[in-house]
Amino acid sequence: ADSLALMLLTVHWASTLEHPPDLIVYSVDHGLRREAEAEVRLVIGEAQRLGLVARGLRWEGDKPTSGLQAAARQARYQLIGAAMRDDGASVLLTAHHRDDQAETVLMRMAHGSGLEGLRGMEPLAEVEGVRVFRPLLAVPRDTLGAIVAMAGLIPVADPSNDDRHYERVRWRQALPQLAALGLDAERLTQLAQRAGEADAAIAQWAATSFSELVTIDVLGAARLPVVGLGKLPRAVGVKLLAQLLEITGGGQRPRALGVVERLRDNLVLDAPVKGLTLLGVAVRRRGGDIWFSRELGRHPAPRVAIGPEASLVWDGRFNIVNRSRSAVIGVAMAGAMSRRRAEGLLGEKLTSPIEAIRSAPLTTTEGGGVLAIGAHRLSGEVTVTLA
Repeated sequence: ADSLALMLLTVHWASTLEHPPDLIVYSVDHGLRREAEAEVRLVIGEAQRLGLVARGLRWEGDKPTSGLQAAARQARYQLIGAAMRDDGASVLLTAHHRDDQAETVLMRMAHGSGLEGLRGMEPLAEVEGVRVFRPLLAVPRDTLGAIVAMAGLIPVADPSNDDRHYERVRWRQALPQLAALGLDAERLTQLAQRAGEADAAIAQWAATSFSELVTIDVLGAARLPVVGLGKLPRAVGVKLLAQLLEITGGGQRPRALGVVERLRDNLVLDAPVKGLTLLGVAVRRRGGDIWFSRELGRHPAPRVAIGPEASLVWDGRFNIVNRSRSAVIGVAMAGAMSRRRAEGLLGEKLTSPIEAIRSAPLTTTEGGGVLAIGAHRLSGEVTVTLA
């Protein structure tokens, strides 16, 4: 019902525009129920009746025995994303509504999420590389059902929406009891909005503090004074540390807030933290400073080649551009490089931890000549900057 309502509303919206955008309907058969194939045909038929282009997509191959909903969600967005690229479509509209938002907030609350999680789903987001717009987040489920009924359509009932095996279904079924106590979908959506506003304010404070306190060297290692971290409110310090871990760890975002909170407390309370690794980051304390460097890992990133006048983002941390019109260059982790050799190449003493040296990108010619280490270039044939 939700998706049918979205289709009807979008068609109505487009009809009010002098130059409406092209609309394409995608319907996915996840290959989990025999009825799904016929349901996709129904959607395509209704879309075509409304004058829309429609495509049916199918998730082929073996299905996992656990984590099925998450895997199906990932497959759905990947299938639709590929179809959108083929069709030249730029934005995907989805029918997530106020009750979905309430369920999301309850689930994240139960999992111990902070403000960032409690803000729920965003109207604009990127999911599996797909640009998503959710225009119905403030609309109740019942309103969407009424729109479909008024159009004379009979929506499909997916039995998985009532399967208590899934956590979201259990929260959905608990919502009426919570609503009777005053915690209804409207209140939970209001909580998400306020959490989002508070999280945005903390993020802005953390970003300002980041620019004032953090220095990142040419090898990608970040240095943060312990005193500066300790002067920040705890929530701001935790947000700053999460950002630091993501930047120096090649884009790995902390999934559990408690891990970052414990790191902040240990650092500020002067707990014995000589060295630890977290989210692909080596955290080292030296005197009054904390250093964050990319962990080399058991399996260093493989050597990659960059063709003439081509570029790439390496390890999520460095933008590397081959400025040559004819030569191919190679990039790999510096690996076993010693501090002495790195200092010889850079022509200066290094304060960076050894992990930063060994995990920095070493850019070389096909013959092995060094063009750059980290963002320090030794030749005009290459440009390397922090991503």
